Amino acid sequence: MNKVYASAAEALAGVVASGQTIAVGGFGLCGIPEALIAGLRDSGVRDLTCISNNAGVDGFGLGQLLATRQVRKMIASYVGENKEFERQYLAGELELEFTPQGTLAEKLRAGGAGIPAFFTKTGVGTIVAEGKELREFDGQTYVMERSLTADVALVKAWKADKAGNLVYRRTARNFNPMCAMAGKITIAEVEIVVETGELDPDEIHTPGIFVQRIVHNATPEKRIEQRTVRAG
Repeated sequence: MNKVYASAAEALAGVVASGQTIAVGGFGLCGIPEALIAGLRDSGVRDLTCISNNAGVDGFGLGQLLATRQVRKMIASYVGENKEFERQYLAGELELEFTPQGTLAEKLRAGGAGIPAFFTKTGVGTIVAEGKELREFDGQTYVMERSLTADVALVKAWKADKAGNLVYRRTARNFNPMCAMAGKITIAEVEIVVETGELDPDEIHTPGIFVQRIVHNATPEKRIEQRTVRAG
C-alpha cells in the first residue's frame, strides 16, 4: 500500500472541512507539519477547533490560521509568542481551553487508546478543575479529564515508509505520536520516504495503522522561535 500523496493540497483534499476538530503536532515551532498547515490555510476551511500545544507564532505555524481567522477555538497549554492570538482572545473573537501540558498529552493519548476519561491531580484547586468531577483516591483529590480525539490529525515525522510507519527525530517527536493516535484520519508530513519494509521494526515510533496519508517535504524551513547569538 502506498499512502504517499504528491502535495499537501492533495493529501488534505476530501478530508478537511469547516467546523472540524484538528489536532496538530509540534512544540513551539519544533516538529510542526509546516506544509500541511500552509495547505490547511490555503484550503479555506473555517470555524476550526485546533488541538495543539501552542498556536505557533505570528505569521508561521498555526499563527497563519489565526491571521486568516480560520480558527474558532484553541485547546492548548501555551499561547505566548503570538500577538494576534492575544488580540483575538482579549477581544472575545477566539475561544480558548487552557490545558496543562502533561494533561493535554495524556488527553490525546487516552483518546487514541479508546479511553474516555482519566483522573489526575494536576489542576486540582485551580480554574482548570472548575466544572469538572472531583474524586478522592487514597486520601488525595483528583480531577476527571475527558480524553480528546480529532476529526483530522496533522503530524510531522522525520522518516516514513510508504505504508505510513513513522520515525521521529529527537525532540521533534514531542506531541506528534499522541496526535497521530487521536486523529480519525491522520496525515503525516515527512522529510524522508523509504520503501515499505526498509524500516527496522524496532525503530518505528508510530505504526502505519494510525496513518492514512503521507506528504513528502524534504526541505522544511524549521524556523527558530527566538534566535540568540553570542555578542561578537
